Amino acid sequence: MDYRWLGQTGVQVSPLCFGTMSFGGDADAEESARMYAACRDRGINFFDCADAYSKGRAEEILGKLIKGHRDELIVTSKCFNARSGDVNDQGGNRRHIAQAVDASLKRLGTDRLDVLFMHRWDPVTPLEDTLRGLERLVSDGKVLYLGASNYSAWQVAKGLGIAERHNWPRFDVIQPMYSLVKRQVESEILPLAEAENIGVITYSPLGGGLLSGKYKSSTRPNEGRLVSNRTYARRYSEDWVFDTAEQFTELAAARGVHPVTLAVAWVAANEAVTCPIIGARNVEQLQPSLDALEIDMPGELRDDISALSRRPPPATDRLESQVTDDPR
Repeated sequence: MDYRWLGQTGVQVSPLCFGTMSFGGDADAEESARMYAACRDRGINFFDCADAYSKGRAEEILGKLIKGHRDELIVTSKCFNARSGDVNDQGGNRRHIAQAVDASLKRLGTDRLDVLFMHRWDPVTPLEDTLRGLERLVSDGKVLYLGASNYSAWQVAKGLGIAERHNWPRFDVIQPMYSLVKRQVESEILPLAEAENIGVITYSPLGGGLLSGKYKSSTRPNEGRLVSNRTYARRYSEDWVFDTAEQFTELAAARGVHPVTLAVAWVAANEAVTCPIIGARNVEQLQPSLDALEIDMPGELRDDISALSRRPPPATDRLESQVTDDPR
């Protein structure tokens, strides 16, 4: 397997990361073990988790699965979201971060997290306070590298500046959403990551299931996350995303490739992306994503796929700067 450098950490990770959000929820312990084994059989050494997944149950299941070969793996988790009714059991403040990480380590049965992500931006706690708390965890050896999930480019950049000023550990990994129908990261987040040599592991490469081959412009879901989950329903509500899904499914069929496989491979082929995060409810559903490991994605094919969706606007209003060398 062609392992990849995770930013400037010096750590090598598999081209796919398995996300354990289904552990303890859509997938019981037995099915979770089957998916974990399928990933390990294909050489995956990178597993992403969070304390909010199934209210901590995902960490407990993953902890049992990694026992005996923990040192072979890169394991992440996240903190921010509330896990109880305690008013202080949430946020990016030092108190919550310290308590959350200790609880995650206990559930995972490990002495450290390879990467700890702040799951969300905290609009209340000063970022300097958050980073100070994270620095303490790194100093104590409980966390090796720091990450930011769902942060905008300016928020990551602000964190980099604070860390450099105080000589604290910086954000070495980010985790944004990215798929053929969600490409906003191409404007600022991915260029920032390339410029600062930050590892990028992206989630939702299937666009909430839109790119799975089940949906067309005239065929809308009657059930599933795109209907039952208000966030997903709102996120993928525009007509054009279903048009893109239909065209993408036709392109995949013409090439004899499962659309899930091609969708994951398209994300992985972006040079700024270290690896996409894949996930599933069961091992049968997981297999097409794992098959992306075998897909060759030449530039021409990626361009053809990219042309099916809307390219996000550039970070500035100087649209002409995209097509001319005129410095004025």
